[in-house]
Amino acid sequence: MINEKNLITKKDSKRSVDNIFIHILVWFIVFGLPLFFFDRRNVFSWSNFWRSTSALLCFMTVFYVNYLYLIDKFLFRRKTKEFIIINLLLIIGLAFLMHFSHEFINSLNLDGRPLRRRRKSPPLLPFILSNMFSLTLVAGLSVAIKMSIHWVQLDNERKELEKAKTEAELQNLKNQINPHFLLNTLNNIYALVEFNPVRAQQAIHDLSKLLRHILYDNNQTFVPLSQEVDFMRNYIDLMRIRLPDNVELTTQFDLQPDSDTRIAPLIFISLIENAFKHGISGNKPSFIRISLSENPNGIVQFSCENSYFPKNESDKSGKGIGLTHMHKRLDLLYPGRYIWDKRISNNTYSTTLIIDTKKENENDTQLLDH
Repeated sequence: MINEKNLITKKDSKRSVDNIFIHILVWFIVFGLPLFFFDRRNVFSWSNFWRSTSALLCFMTVFYVNYLYLIDKFLFRRKTKEFIIINLLLIIGLAFLMHFSHEFINSLNLDGRPLRRRRKSPPLLPFILSNMFSLTLVAGLSVAIKMSIHWVQLDNERKELEKAKTEAELQNLKNQINPHFLLNTLNNIYALVEFNPVRAQQAIHDLSKLLRHILYDNNQTFVPLSQEVDFMRNYIDLMRIRLPDNVELTTQFDLQPDSDTRIAPLIFISLIENAFKHGISGNKPSFIRISLSENPNGIVQFSCENSYFPKNESDKSGKGIGLTHMHKRLDLLYPGRYIWDKRISNNTYSTTLIIDTKKENENDTQLLDH
């Protein structure tokens, strides 16, 4: 079994590494785009260096105050007005700080230039507005990155919840199918006890094999197709014991050599039950023909034909829940990857179920590789 805790830890670690990479990339671009540290003569300038560094520190302050605190505290809690006001005050304050730091660095004359060649301070209002615009863009970048990561996390959580819901629903359907299957089987054995106790004993022995499959092998979402075919053979042999002489029963199972195809357990049993329930008459010629084939591409085709003797309302048992639950399981396990055809013609009921199992086989291979 795969340790779910280890999987979660690996996902969180990968997410953390991705976040760090995004931050490194963003600040590499911010630092690398403007070559602030060289003057027009391509000579390193301490004044340019400190002016650029002070500006970048202000950009980083706006970015991380939003990223680490304001977005979570206000924006994600729908306190948009407070978020905008705090950001506005922060941006205005840092814009003035950038201006004063610029003035202070100019006054230090770190490059030792003569008074007449010193850089003049830019006009106050345009400089402040320009810095405010730049800081606003940085704040917007912080919001964009944070929101993108948040949306990805929400989407992953939604997928996990849908997966958990699907698994819970599948388990619920399994729990309902098993009692339904047992009810029909026990009814058959009860009828057999009346006229052949010896065969009834054999039937109980065969039933124990079926119960072993249900209790121990049916806990997985998918089982080997060969194992499921053995289960169907055992069930058919159990039903064969009580068939009258007027019923013709034929079966054919064609699997690929060394088949590794996996299938949902008990997915065909409702169709077989349905054939025995509606395909047998006590005094009229009846037949049941069951076949299953597998091709090399993982396509499994199950077919069943039987004479059609529909039950009266008073004779019905189970209320048809077997086929209903089977349809739900197919929709959950094989969405868009199965074809189920049912028809009645000339007192013959035929059903064909084709399932594309390639996805399950690929997933199993990937799990084994890891």
